[in-house]
Amino acid sequence: MRFKFNEQSAGRKSLLIGALLTIRFLLFIEPSLAADVDCSSDSGIPSDVIAPIDVDHLRRSLADAGFRVGGFYLGETFGNTGGIHQGETYDGVLWSYLLGDLHKAGLWKGLCFYADAYQIHGRSITADNIGSLVTVSNYEALPSTRLSELWLEQHLFNDHVTVRVGQLTADTEFLLSSGGTHLLDATWGWATLPSFNLPGTGPTYPLSTPGVRVALKPNDKWSLMVGVYNGDPAGAHCTGNPQVCDDDGLEFPLDSPPLVMAEASYKYQQNGRLPGTFKLGGWNQFGNLHEQPLGSGVTVAITPNSVPINSDWAVYAILDQLVWRVPNSKDPKGIGIFGRMIGGPTEQNLVDFYADGGVTFRGMFPHRPDDILAAGFAYTGLSNDVHDFAGSQDLANARNFETLFEICYTAQLRKGWTLQPDFQYIWQPGGHVPEPSGRGTVPNAAVWGVRTTINF
Repeated sequence: MRFKFNEQSAGRKSLLIGALLTIRFLLFIEPSLAADVDCSSDSGIPSDVIAPIDVDHLRRSLADAGFRVGGFYLGETFGNTGGIHQGETYDGVLWSYLLGDLHKAGLWKGLCFYADAYQIHGRSITADNIGSLVTVSNYEALPSTRLSELWLEQHLFNDHVTVRVGQLTADTEFLLSSGGTHLLDATWGWATLPSFNLPGTGPTYPLSTPGVRVALKPNDKWSLMVGVYNGDPAGAHCTGNPQVCDDDGLEFPLDSPPLVMAEASYKYQQNGRLPGTFKLGGWNQFGNLHEQPLGSGVTVAITPNSVPINSDWAVYAILDQLVWRVPNSKDPKGIGIFGRMIGGPTEQNLVDFYADGGVTFRGMFPHRPDDILAAGFAYTGLSNDVHDFAGSQDLANARNFETLFEICYTAQLRKGWTLQPDFQYIWQPGGHVPEPSGRGTVPNAAVWGVRTTINF
């Protein structure tokens, strides 16, 4: 674990002190305040697995002690025309987790433990073939075996308050649209704006970072989350690819100014039968941002006459709405729409505006009640700093925007096993940049692929 404190490290000290106080709170909390929550299932076997595998009754034994294990294997192949190169790739991910109810393990009620890890292999079609800002698959990453999250969570006041502390990712809780989860491109989760504007892409797959998250849920309609994270998941020492700097997830850096995220959510019912969710959130990245990478090797540095930027921020809004419901469906199925908008400052950022939206069709076929068809469109707007840099360098190809269309069908072959054929079309990959040969700009890219996921 790296600790680096100096006269400019007040934000880093605040994160460390906050984490230590939270851990002390979890260790010495009055048991009467804790909520009675079952963190793991009674059987120890998740309900959505392809088969209830329990070698030598290991899962049952762990469940008796308050722990549950599980995971999935995901394999996918993509091919493309257009982009910087043409061809096909394969990548796969083996993911496993351990979830523990520490009340059953002998501690107090409402205290949960969680850890998960990835084994990632294969090639990235985005980096090798496309050259786009969006990432074709939300599981693309450099080959590695790495720890992801490792945390304790305390449930309090009849589950109205939860406090989580440890090694965290933000993309599992913040900035999520439920409709976008049915598409494969990474931008539907952790969008291009935070991916390129935050140091080290921010606390998102496959990188996690030390942090604290507090969630308040006064009732079934309203909720509020606030998270404080180490601002650079690879650590302030990293000057290259963050996934190379922390290639196993065991760095646990605390040497960067903090990232603070907040999100409020409101759930409602249209006409008493069409559920919807509206979210409003944002973040602030503290620290002196003397220079910010603008992609493809472009970096804009502060000039002697420039005003230093002491922090970076963004705000966002998200809407998910079911607009037509399958008659008599208990779990709401039908036609839904979703959309997000994110905005941030132009100064020293690659992306200053992002928007996406789409439509989902779930349970539309009587004999295929769990199948989902989703389609969406995403727009990434590049900032004026990028245009100004192109003008100062007398570049003919000024970068302006990139857009994505995706359509994906999720077929449940059997419980715990899905197949997802997918098509994506990317206009102006990279935002209108020259191709490697220097002859023209990178052409639009069409991507075909298929993913299969098996839960165990």
